Amino acid sequence: MKWNRKYNYPSSVRALFNGRRLYDVGSEKLPSVTTILSATQSEEKKAGLERWRQSVGHKQAEIITRESAVRGSGMHDYLEKFILGKLNLDLLGDNTRERMMADEIIEKGLRNKLNVILGCEAVLHYPGLYAGSADLIAEDYEGTSAIIDFKQSNKPKREEYIHDYYLQCAAYAMAHNKVYGTNIAKAVILVCTKDNLFQRFIVDGEKFKNYQSEFLLRVEQYHSQKNN
Repeated sequence: MKWNRKYNYPSSVRALFNGRRLYDVGSEKLPSVTTILSATQSEEKKAGLERWRQSVGHKQAEIITRESAVRGSGMHDYLEKFILGKLNLDLLGDNTRERMMADEIIEKGLRNKLNVILGCEAVLHYPGLYAGSADLIAEDYEGTSAIIDFKQSNKPKREEYIHDYYLQCAAYAMAHNKVYGTNIAKAVILVCTKDNLFQRFIVDGEKFKNYQSEFLLRVEQYHSQKNN
């Protein structure tokens, strides 16, 4: 893997304001991509989440959610260190679940596929609309540029369950293209379950453009809700 550091991604301060996660980029305070997606989720999805909470019990649902967040954070930390070349000998004997999950993503989703990197954990923003932090921005992933997102899961995903993951990547691609004049038109979602099952999902072409259009509608919906 090689780096091409031709873009200077901005530093940003993240903060919560009235329960909303905002990015302070330059002179703008912009809602995060995840905040927009959460605030505009469908009633069907809300109902599905509530059914799940009731089926496992609200206390257990909180425990599962918390454990997933900690596991995801640890996995992302290993992946970031790998991409930045900061894995050291102290980590070689680390056989934690998070490390093993990260290794699955590295070996099956990145190695011999990711050739040129533009950014890692890079703050991206679409002026006046939204901001977020992309896990990985590739100039060359199997020959084309792409937004790459790392996800952990308790169990295997079906494509219909990762709709918002595609929207998230579409948002990051639009922001990058707007600010830096690029033409990123592909998303790669790399998933590993807590049992070390690896999955890869890719979307590009017209389907990816449709996700971009859908996200812009969600942005409009978010700002309409906020103004009302």
